[in-house]
Amino acid sequence: MTVTPQGAGEALPPPGIATSASKAAAPPATAAVPRVMLWTLLIIYIFNFLDRQIVSILAEPIKRDFGLSDTQLGLMTGLAFALFYTLLGIPIARYADKSTTNRVSLIAWSVAIWSAMTMACGMARTFPQLLLARVGVGVGEAGCTPAAHSLISDCVPPEKRSSAIAFYGLGIPIGSLLGMVIGGGLADAYGWRTAFMAVGLPGVVLALLVPFLMKEPRRAGMVKGAKQAAAKVQVPVGAALRELATSRCFVLLCLAGGVTAFLSYGKAVWVAVLFIRTFELSPGETGLYLGVSAGVAGMIGTWLGGKLADHFGKRDRKHLLTGPAVAMAVAAPILFLAYSATDWRVAMALLFLPTIMNAMYYGPAYACVQGLVRPELRAVAASVMVFAQNLIGLGLGPLLFGMMSDAFQPLAGADSVRWVLYGAAWLGLIPAFLFWRASLRLTRELKSG
Repeated sequence: MTVTPQGAGEALPPPGIATSASKAAAPPATAAVPRVMLWTLLIIYIFNFLDRQIVSILAEPIKRDFGLSDTQLGLMTGLAFALFYTLLGIPIARYADKSTTNRVSLIAWSVAIWSAMTMACGMARTFPQLLLARVGVGVGEAGCTPAAHSLISDCVPPEKRSSAIAFYGLGIPIGSLLGMVIGGGLADAYGWRTAFMAVGLPGVVLALLVPFLMKEPRRAGMVKGAKQAAAKVQVPVGAALRELATSRCFVLLCLAGGVTAFLSYGKAVWVAVLFIRTFELSPGETGLYLGVSAGVAGMIGTWLGGKLADHFGKRDRKHLLTGPAVAMAVAAPILFLAYSATDWRVAMALLFLPTIMNAMYYGPAYACVQGLVRPELRAVAASVMVFAQNLIGLGLGPLLFGMMSDAFQPLAGADSVRWVLYGAAWLGLIPAFLFWRASLRLTRELKSG
């Protein structure tokens, strides 16, 4: 597939083209070092989402084994993971922003913890044990994305940042695809417990390799004066959060990202349930067909969103967010048609285009977050965005979708999941509006470095 190499190559400037402003904040020592770092971070993020999202395709077999309600299923797939993920995200990000912190080691430990806890999910014999294991996955994954975004922003100049973060964001659709395909196939052949064990073990091995594949840019001399600058401006968490709150654009982006994640995580779990429960496909069949379709569409959308933002953002910085706003508005009616389909093949085909459109926000939104704050607050800024996305999105999305499905069952019967998805389709207009409003403030609020 040619999409990923293009994203990697074009996200990185050749030596000597960084502007004077970007040199102070993020001068790449060589072109090769950021490329190796980006590819390593992409692989890590693939494992991150593989371990996080495999539970979506395993939800129905787990429900049958433990005799769960849809509300309990939503609790297990969403809130149990997201609660500790979000609570730990900001203090861990604050630690990552310290000039003396080795962010590479922080990420390596995070990979080891979430991978081991994914394996523990497969060992759970009761529902409470499974919930605790999912909490452990969330604890581990809390240390990944804020530190990764901070690393990328230190090594890539602002004019290429949307593409670089979008390249890292390809881990979401690739990891979700692999989680659906591998998880569904292993669940059909060996059971859902084996699926958890099989995807967790390679992550433990990856954690051992991370320190040999990446070096901390602060210690490698890639961020000039970072230690001295950070030491002078280090502020308490409360003061940092108050500073972030003064940016109207940042607040709008957090709201838009939170609603987007609420819909995305909710749909990820319950669309899979729809195909298994309503269209009577097996977990393996659903994982293969839906996983590949959604994964490929997500890769295209994530890459395309970053490329379009960098291209049109050069003309007018407000256009960094024009693509996500327009795409999400157009996606809403197409999603409604997809959920209305009575044939799973028609539904699958109709889901492809809106999945592309809904994935276009990642690179532009997170690049804007990095550009709205001082370098010493980048990891905290990313963690606040992740907090909004995961507490509102992953924590509440699957849970509230499940609660609504239970509430609709007396009226809708087996179509209760479909009714919930109807509403989710049209709610996509809310983040479209919020991204548009945020775009109007970008020109005055974005910083140069």
